[in-house]
Amino acid sequence: MSLRPYRDIHRRACRQVMVGDVAVGGNAPITVQSMTTTLTHDVPATVAQIHALEVAGADIVRVSCPDEASSAALHQIVDQTTVPIIADIHFHYRRALEAADNGAACLRINPGNIGAESRVREVVHAARANGCSMRIGVNAGSLEKELLERYGEPCPEAMVESALNHARLLEDNNFEDFKISVKASDVFLSVAAYQSLAEVCDYPLHLGITEAGALRGGTVKSSIGLGHLLWAGIGDTIRVSLSADPVEEIHAGFEILKSLGLRHRGVSIVSCPSCARQAFPVIKTVEALEQRLAHIATPMTLSIMGCVVNGPGEAKETDIGVTGGGRGTHMVYLSGVADHKIGDEGFVDHVVDLVEKKIAELHAAAAE
Repeated sequence: MSLRPYRDIHRRACRQVMVGDVAVGGNAPITVQSMTTTLTHDVPATVAQIHALEVAGADIVRVSCPDEASSAALHQIVDQTTVPIIADIHFHYRRALEAADNGAACLRINPGNIGAESRVREVVHAARANGCSMRIGVNAGSLEKELLERYGEPCPEAMVESALNHARLLEDNNFEDFKISVKASDVFLSVAAYQSLAEVCDYPLHLGITEAGALRGGTVKSSIGLGHLLWAGIGDTIRVSLSADPVEEIHAGFEILKSLGLRHRGVSIVSCPSCARQAFPVIKTVEALEQRLAHIATPMTLSIMGCVVNGPGEAKETDIGVTGGGRGTHMVYLSGVADHKIGDEGFVDHVVDLVEKKIAELHAAAAE
């Protein structure tokens, strides 16, 4: 019997689709994605932003294709990047056809916005011919007029009905390589819609609280909504939608998954908020370590604790730990065991060296 059953998250069973070479759904890890903010037809700027997202760990990146120049630019963008690219299509079905032909790994669409069923068939044919999957993206802010008139306002029932209606359009054309999202800026509405949708279909679900806001507020809002759903086992790929640098969306996404034990990437720092008991400047030290260790992708835990009240206990649970001590001597723990003491001088450099040495040892062991 597990000693920690409260940590168990049983993910919802669903089918799997491929976004390029990245699996979404089934038993695949929950993926983290973001969207570029550049003009897509500005290829150098868009490629540069995608490269920054790749370095941050993005599994998938979405770009908007509102015009022919943007969908045409996809060919060059895909050639210069490695992460699968999703083309965001809103109204004109020809943009979807062009995007599929120019290398998009997935098309984000609302089949109901594309027009006649013959156009939906064309998009399906292009997707199938080019190995594209799709995402049906339902948004509370752009629900069909008929649904709003019937339900009176955006509500979970209207959003789920919209999603299933759109899914049926693709199913009627024998296309089932798609995932679904039902996003709203309201946390309660989003969570309720996803919960209801998860009960009535087995397609992978893309999670997001849309238009969540600026960096701090949007991260908190998304963490509440996405955390609730992920803890319930709902969700196969996520985007934290922020009015901020897209790289921040990737960082926030991984932090949410890491906090729930669903993905492990990079150094997870456990640190105290600091108080009068601190034996070294905790806040500045953690800020420096976050910057110095940001490039690391290998999972590792590091505790930085200012005093001996909770420090030893936390250090024993992490790969590397430091607990503040008196007269400028601080205890370093390796794999939970007190190992040696360090002073104030060279504190950050010493911790960074320990982390890099540990990672080198892990890589060497994995290579054997």
